[in-house]
Amino acid sequence: MPGPEERPPTTTSTQSTVVAHMMTPGVVQVPGDVSVSEAALMLEREQAPCLLVKDTDDQFGVMTPHDIVKKVVAQGLEPHEIEVRTIMTRPVQFIEYDQALEEAATIMVATGASLLIVTKQNQPVGVLTAHNLMLTPPRRATQIPTVITVMGDDPSLQHAHNAVISQLSHLGSLVHSKTHIATKSRVVLAFSLPGQNTPLTIHGKVLSSGASSVPPIEPSGEGMSASEIQFIDPSDANLARLKAWALQALPASSQSE
Repeated sequence: MPGPEERPPTTTSTQSTVVAHMMTPGVVQVPGDVSVSEAALMLEREQAPCLLVKDTDDQFGVMTPHDIVKKVVAQGLEPHEIEVRTIMTRPVQFIEYDQALEEAATIMVATGASLLIVTKQNQPVGVLTAHNLMLTPPRRATQIPTVITVMGDDPSLQHAHNAVISQLSHLGSLVHSKTHIATKSRVVLAFSLPGQNTPLTIHGKVLSSGASSVPPIEPSGEGMSASEIQFIDPSDANLARLKAWALQALPASSQSE
């Protein structure tokens, strides 16, 4: 990613809600000479909030559906004749995945940007929009027992063990276990929300794993490893249940906004 628009990663306490918890995973990247009509098809097919346009090795832009409407359709131009580089928005605002949400909000207010490209070690991994910040409930602190299964290409190598979910939203979770789980591992979590009998089974990917920096609520949590897990394609029903549960922790005024 280009130098002046980057922000160096910082160490953020896992007790805070960070950008990775709220972002839309994945970034669709296209060259600058792609036509607007082709780019529009990509946006629809990928259900992406924007495209990251790489015009040159060090020149980036973003293109959103709003850019197409305002700069092409409203001007009576032919989308198949216009390259995305001519309508993309610059400069691109980047933020590292482990930054606190407060930092993301500060950048948006200071720059007027409606979205940020999220990076991990300077590689794009997701998109954070103003909509994410306003309407997505933050992670909720909890203590939920779970069975976590580490998946593998060989079914015989899959193994399950008990763990505890200490932070949870509909996008991901922080899980503590006595077994270290390697970063990038694919996992399946099986658990029930407090007060609910119907269990949830959700697939995820481990973003990071290591010694826990969150003080355990229970003494048995000492010495556990903490794994940041991003959920992968949860069902609509599971999304609704998790989001409703997370919203219960918010003040009534926040829920009505």
